[in-house]
Amino acid sequence: MPAYHHPAGNRPIIDLHLDLGLNALEANRELRWPHERIRRRELGQTDRPDRARSTVCFPEMRRGNLGVCVATLLARTGGFNHRIPAWSSPAHAWAQTQGMLQWYREMEAVGELRQLRNRRELDAHWQLWSAGSGFVDPAAVSRPDLNAPPRPPIGYVLSLEGADSLVTLSHLDRNYAEGLRAVGPAHYGPGVYAHGTDDPGLLPAVGRDLLREMDRLQLILDVTHLSDGCFWDALELYRGPVWASHHNCRQLANWNRQLADDQIRALAERGALIGLAFDAIMLVPGWHHLKSRPQDFNLTMERIVEHADHICQLTGTAKHLALGTDLDGAFGIEQTPLDLDSIADLQKLPALFAAKGYSEADIDGILHGHALGFLRRHLPA
Repeated sequence: MPAYHHPAGNRPIIDLHLDLGLNALEANRELRWPHERIRRRELGQTDRPDRARSTVCFPEMRRGNLGVCVATLLARTGGFNHRIPAWSSPAHAWAQTQGMLQWYREMEAVGELRQLRNRRELDAHWQLWSAGSGFVDPAAVSRPDLNAPPRPPIGYVLSLEGADSLVTLSHLDRNYAEGLRAVGPAHYGPGVYAHGTDDPGLLPAVGRDLLREMDRLQLILDVTHLSDGCFWDALELYRGPVWASHHNCRQLANWNRQLADDQIRALAERGALIGLAFDAIMLVPGWHHLKSRPQDFNLTMERIVEHADHICQLTGTAKHLALGTDLDGAFGIEQTPLDLDSIADLQKLPALFAAKGYSEADIDGILHGHALGFLRRHLPA
């Protein structure tokens, strides 16, 4: 095995939301490649706005000391006149998520990833990673040799973003057996089990049935993307653990995709985590999708700290804060802060938080401690 070392000053990080499988299959990205190699391959491609601008790959995750992430399965469905890209049936969506699952399995087989299904696996992995075993020699980061000896794997907890792919509720049990540990019932628009972003409405009967099954399995409920009505219905019905894996504050970037102040307070009362997201449209007011640029707002990662501050002021504590970057959520540097070129730049956050007066304990909590504690409490023993 090649030699590893701990980059000076780099702190361990946990990210509550990355769409690794989606990028591998739908964007056809080889996430084992170095950052610049991925970008060079995509030069001239125009099917996605993030072509040649992506920010997430395994070498950059390791360079940024990101040892654990929550990685998603995601496939949305839509009717005949659905206005956003979607699969034509739950069966199609199920097949797509199972393809993503098999990609995760292949990445495990070659030593890139390690699935964390329970507390014992989490603790063993974190002990290895925090001891410095997760850090690759910088010279190896730029080497595109996929036949090199396996590196220390990155740990991941499997999540389902939008439940449209559950053809029946028995499919939830099948996913649980494969290690699924968190579920967000909706994504964008109208969903099978809940109303999502930009689609107002209350939780339908089938969504209530889903929450009962999730409660039985003690899955983590991810309230991200739920309409306001479904959000409040879900909090009232669900008795298990809750988080908002990738969210910011509606008060600072007005959009129903964001958390309103009363929602933030309600999540804090439930002991939930809120993962700070890095999508520009969720950071500043007045962003126009596919038109605005970070330069138009002089957007930097200091804006993340402002959203964090707002949550702290509402709740009186930083203990509900974590990172849920969503940095590979179908956007790249055309829609991120100007001082972020890859996910490794999350290591700039400690200095930004320290400059705002955050304690070392709070900074470590936001970077990894709060998420680690939450997972230890709520993953199966």
